[in-house]
Amino acid sequence: MGVTGIEIGIIGAGDMGMLYAKRFRKAGYTVNLCDTPEKYEELLGKHGEQGINILRDGYAVSRRSDIIIYSVPAVIISKAVEEYGRATKVGAIVAGQTSVKTPEIQAFEKHLPEDVHIVTCHSMHGPNIDTKGQPLAVIRYRSDDAHYQLAVKVLGALESRMIFLTYEEHDRLTADTQAATHLAFISLGTAWSLQGYHPWLNPQFISGINNVKVAMALRIYASKWHVYAGLAIMNPLAKKQLQCYVVSMATLYKYMIAGKRAEFRDLVHRAADFIFGKDRSHKKILLDDDVLEQLSLSRVPKSQSKPNSHLSLLCAAVSWYKMNMSPYDSLVCQTPPFRMWLGIVEYLFCSHELLEESIETALTDRYTQAEDLVFYTAVTGWGQCIELGSFEGYQERFEATAEFLRPKLEEGKDLSTMILKKLTNA
Repeated sequence: MGVTGIEIGIIGAGDMGMLYAKRFRKAGYTVNLCDTPEKYEELLGKHGEQGINILRDGYAVSRRSDIIIYSVPAVIISKAVEEYGRATKVGAIVAGQTSVKTPEIQAFEKHLPEDVHIVTCHSMHGPNIDTKGQPLAVIRYRSDDAHYQLAVKVLGALESRMIFLTYEEHDRLTADTQAATHLAFISLGTAWSLQGYHPWLNPQFISGINNVKVAMALRIYASKWHVYAGLAIMNPLAKKQLQCYVVSMATLYKYMIAGKRAEFRDLVHRAADFIFGKDRSHKKILLDDDVLEQLSLSRVPKSQSKPNSHLSLLCAAVSWYKMNMSPYDSLVCQTPPFRMWLGIVEYLFCSHELLEESIETALTDRYTQAEDLVFYTAVTGWGQCIELGSFEGYQERFEATAEFLRPKLEEGKDLSTMILKKLTNA
């Protein structure tokens, strides 16, 4: 046993599972880790000498661990708990690390013995972000006080900022902060792929907030597809958000090509007044020009940059307005992409000159309207894929775009990590 006498079991040795295993081991806990049985030898060879107990499967982990964390994709959580849940040690605490808690709780209710405690969690960031200081949702679902306090103490080893929620509150907040954010970024990537150009070579995407769009899209496409598919398809509250973004996009684009200048301007400014106030003088995310320019992946001179309609950002504000939702209310449970997304929307709307340039470009520039047609098509395509609940379709679309963007995926991820660290310390 470790110095604490508590054994922590982690089922799933993916990126997040390994991040948790290393943090808990560093804190002095005994850590029991497994992945699928066929990966046992590989896992043992990679991590067997790091003080982590590599076990063959979830049965072995469940039988001996005092706290068990299922770190598996949301799409297979029910199958995993069905297979290993009955081996859970009597009186153990069980948690999950999925981004969607409704199906996770349903799986726990259905497949776990009644004599175990359920205190689940969700680190609101990816595996490439240090857990220290990042938001960690902690959800007490079924537990006595002693075991709940034990779970909170153990999770304290992550040094995260704990947010105590119900699972329903968690899914509402993740829908608010992640659903449309991810849809916008993955649609940008697909639009670039459909047109056959890399954005760091296009003069419309080489400066300012365009650098952020590119870097964050690359960050998402450098990750695993199931992380985003699970949230979009399995969160019962996410589809409303996604549908509103798609409808808002359709409304704005129809105004653009129909020449309805007054209607376009009125809708954008109503959204701006609702979210940022009529004076729009405040800045809460604190993105500045120096930080934005550090994100550039382009070798094209900044002097050659062209205006951009920023339709993806205008649409974000309009969809928040239509849902009567202030994005600032969701910062308590923010993810890094959402913080960046809100930051660039704020940057656009709180700069009168840039917002006017964006509106005029959308309404008058024929090249931009053609570009935005492809983005609109990408958004509706992703929206239909998610509405149909097609994991296979999601994976195929995601991986095809990721392959197209592969030349800069790692560099984009590194640059976005740098800017996120700057924002965290701001």
